[in-house]
This record gives sequence, structure tokens and C-alpha cells, in this order.
Amino acid sequence: MKKGVVFFGYSSIILFGLLSLASCAVVRQGEFGVKRTLGKYNDNVYTSGLRAFNPFTSQIIKVSAQTENIEVSLVIPSREGLSIQSEVSILYRVKSKKDAPDLLRNVGEDYESTIILPVFRSAVADVTSKYYAKDMHSGNRAEIEVAIRDLMMKTLDNKGILVESVLLKSIVLPKSLAKAIEDKLEAEQQAQRMEFVLQQEQREAERMRIKAAGVRDANQIIAEGLTPEVLQFKAIEAWLQLSQSPNSKIVISNGGMPLTNPADGGKTPATQTGGLGLNLQLDQK
Repeated sequence: MKKGVVFFGYSSIILFGLLSLASCAVVRQGEFGVKRTLGKYNDNVYTSGLRAFNPFTSQIIKVSAQTENIEVSLVIPSREGLSIQSEVSILYRVKSKKDAPDLLRNVGEDYESTIILPVFRSAVADVTSKYYAKDMHSGNRAEIEVAIRDLMMKTLDNKGILVESVLLKSIVLPKSLAKAIEDKLEAEQQAQRMEFVLQQEQREAERMRIKAAGVRDANQIIAEGLTPEVLQFKAIEAWLQLSQSPNSKIVISNGGMPLTNPADGGKTPATQTGGLGLNLQLDQK
């Protein structure tokens, strides 16, 4: 009899412990806890902490409050009718804790498959069909991503879901189109390279013209400065230098610039340039 009582007491304690554990739920940080009692969702949303409830009539449904990422691999159409393989990330979250009960009431717990993915597939097809395939592989990708997000928000905004961004991570173009784009980019780069070479040649030609103009101007200045008086002065300087030479010289002059012949060469005749010639022989021993 005593053994039966003891067994019943232990069983009651264990049962009570199990019921206590079953009647508590832990709502973690980054989660919303929505209590459902007899099939109805309560507007009072729990945040992080330990929450008690009646396990026979109630249940706490947890909804993520963090930014979630949905990876989607799909074929998207282009304006020219091509089918392009793409991998897309959808970043979304529940807007606020007050939106969680309505989201569960109107959409259900599996709202990703129920509303987010169908809305996304419709939006991406509508947007990408307005762009050429090459635009999806260029700087227009960001514009396409924003357009898809904005179109999705027209449907999801009143559902309590905020689409933060749509990211086109991978775009696989048809081989023929990819080759055509590569050839076009290579031709553009070659044209830019030739334009750069042409600019270099033009700058070099301009530099040569400036240099030639400088030489011309310098020669013109020198020529303008060679007056008869300057030439006479230079002739006197030359005669003075010849007078100091250790070698014999024959100086031929008409009163202007002196001409010289070696005195001991004897083979080259002395000449005069007109006017009165002056022959001098300087011999220093």
C-alpha cells in the first residue's frame, strides 16, 4: 500500500513537472511571440523572455523579427525574348511586432511560400521583360533590383512585410550573347586605346611645333642683332686672337670678317671677297 502511494506521489510530481515545462515558451531576441488561444491570435505580442501559457488551450507562435534571406534560382525573361538563368536573394523582415498577429491571421505561418515567393516571381518577370539581357549584366542591374523591390512592396506593404532589397547575384547569359558582349567591349577598349595614342601623337606634334618656333625666333633675334658694327667688333676680336697664335697665319680681309689660310700649307690659294684686300702674315718664333 505504501509503495503504491509513493509511486503515485512520484508520478504526480513528474507529471506536474512535464506540464510546467509544456506550459512555458522561451521567446528569444529577434523573435516575436504571438499567443494563439482556441485558434484565435492575440494582439498582445511577446518579446524576448520566458512566457507561460495553458498548453491545453493555447500556443505561442514565434515569428522572426530579424532580416531573413530567401535564395531563389530561376529563369528570367529579357526584352528580346531570351531566357536567362539567375540566382536572386530576397532580404525581408516583418515590419513591426504589431504586424505579426495580422500577418499570421491573413497569410499564415508559412508566409514565405504563400505570398513572398509568388509576388517575387511575378515582379521579376514583369521588370526584367522590359530590359535587354545585356542591361542585366551591366550598370543597370541596380536599377532592375530597385524596380523589382518597389513592385513587390506594392503588394506586401499592407501585409506587414518589408522587402529591404532584392539582389541579382548571378546572371548567366546565353553563350552567343556573352561572346557578342565581350567582342563589343574589346572593340570599345581598342578604340579608346587608339584615341589615347592619337592624343599622344598630337601632343608630341604640338611640342615639336613649339620647339621649332622657339628656334626660329631665337635665330631671328640673333640675325637682327648682327649689325655691321657688331661684325666689325667680332673681326677685331678674331684678329687679336690670331695675333696670339703660335703658328704662322695668312689673314685675308676686305675690312670685314677675316679669312685665314695656314702660312706653311701653300696649296690653298688666298682669296679676296671684293673691295680692298689686306694680306697679313704673322710669324711668331
